[in-house]
Amino acid sequence: MPDPKESDVILRVEHMTKKFPLSGGRTLTACDDVSLRVRKGETVAIVGESGCGKTTLLKTIMNMQPPTSGRILLHEKDITNLTGEARRENCRHIQMVFQDPTSAFNPKMRIRDIVCEPLLNFGLLKRKDMAAKARELLAQVDLPADFAERYPHNMSGGQRQRVAVARALALEPEIIACDEATSALDVSVQDTIIRLLVRLQREKGITYLFICHDLALVSLFSHRIAVMYLGSIMEKLDGDRLEEARHPYTQALLKAVFSTDQEKNQKISILAGDIPSPLDIPSGCPFRNRCEHCRDMCEKKKPALRELAPNHSIACHYPLEIVTK
Repeated sequence: MPDPKESDVILRVEHMTKKFPLSGGRTLTACDDVSLRVRKGETVAIVGESGCGKTTLLKTIMNMQPPTSGRILLHEKDITNLTGEARRENCRHIQMVFQDPTSAFNPKMRIRDIVCEPLLNFGLLKRKDMAAKARELLAQVDLPADFAERYPHNMSGGQRQRVAVARALALEPEIIACDEATSALDVSVQDTIIRLLVRLQREKGITYLFICHDLALVSLFSHRIAVMYLGSIMEKLDGDRLEEARHPYTQALLKAVFSTDQEKNQKISILAGDIPSPLDIPSGCPFRNRCEHCRDMCEKKKPALRELAPNHSIACHYPLEIVTK
């Protein structure tokens, strides 16, 4: 995959750290020196085990919480600490689709009110035009027009998630952040939602930030993948070159993916050990206590992300000595 021009980058996360102070003088480090570039019209998947900092990263990008250090740039404009009207206006450019649309919706609102609410809030729609706009937005996500009169509890999980996508589309944002948007859905429904997102991206040039646990799923539609562990990015590479992953953590995640292809005869291998507490991150490499390749250097110094190949970066001291199996 050719490296796009630098001018295609619309969102930058630069050395972002997010720490939460706790009682007793303790500090929880959710994100540690995270840097990320997102290009126009691409899907960047952020994957990793629960508690690795994926959602914290997304919420910080969304301006739902300030970072402890670092900055976030949208079209080279610093949006790190927006407040008031500037923060509100920024919401027109970045919208979010949550994991559970049921808890994200007001159960007393009809679907037409839910999908049109962002437009009403910004004064971009008159109430007399709501019915027509609701039908238009529902059509974009392949839902019948009469669904506009329903309530969220009258719909299936997949239908509610389509409504969530329709609401995110209402303001015509450049970026849509999906926080585990398919994890609560049946596998067959996941497929239809992913196909919907891909179609909308093709038609509208939308950029996606997609948080997910499933490496096999994101490899099917993501342009680039960032693998997080204990608040740090371990590896970044193209989505269609996941088999070239060299970080021991990424390889461990791949070995834990179940395959129905009997010809591969591949056994599932579960990563041993538990993720350390973000209250007590190990010195050196965050992954060292679960890594079979750990050496003295790994205990003393945290590896920085470095380019291994075009569009492929890795935070490992010995990437060339690790053989992909």
